[in-house]
Amino acid sequence: MIILILGMLLWSGAHLVPSVARPFRASLIESLDAQKYQGLFALTIVISVALIIVGWRSTAPVPLYAVPSWGRMATLALLLPALILFIASGIPTNIKRFIRHPQLCGVAVWAIGHLLANGESRSLVLFGGMGLWAVVAMATINRRDGAWERPAPTPLLGDLKPVVAGVVVYGVLLFAHPYLSGVPVISG
Repeated sequence: MIILILGMLLWSGAHLVPSVARPFRASLIESLDAQKYQGLFALTIVISVALIIVGWRSTAPVPLYAVPSWGRMATLALLLPALILFIASGIPTNIKRFIRHPQLCGVAVWAIGHLLANGESRSLVLFGGMGLWAVVAMATINRRDGAWERPAPTPLLGDLKPVVAGVVVYGVLLFAHPYLSGVPVISG
C-alpha cells in the first residue's frame, strides 16, 4: 500500500506544483531551463504511474465499505461522460464554454464512479486520491488564473469529436479493463 500511496503523492505533487508552488517551479525552470524542466516533469509522472501500477497490483484489497448494488452500473454509466469530458479538454468544443476544467472534471467523475463500485482500501487510495487531486487542482488553478473567460462558441460539429472518440475509447476499455487493471468489467 505504501508504494501506491507514494505514487499518488508523487503524481499529485508534480501536477500541483504549477498552481501552488509557482516560485519553486520558476526557480527549477531557471536553473534547469524549460526543456529540462519538462523532461523532469515527464519523468516524475512516468515514475508516479509506475509506482501506482506496482502499488495497485501488490496491494491486497481490504474491504472498507459496502458498495451499493447499483454501484457497478453507475460506474459504467459515469465512465462515458468522464471520457467525453477528458477528451474534450484537448480540442475546441462548446463543452469548454460550460465547464472550465473538462479534463479534471472527467477525472473526478471517473473517480466517483469507481468509488461506487469498489469499496476496498486500494481503490480508496487510487480513486479517492485521483478525485481529491482533481478537485484540489481545479481550485488551485482557479485561484492562480482568476476569473474565467469563457471561450468563443465553436461549430456544433466539433462537439461530436469528443463524443465519438469517447464512445470508441469506452468500448475499448470495456474489453481491455481486465488486462489493464486485472479486474473484469463485464463478467461471463
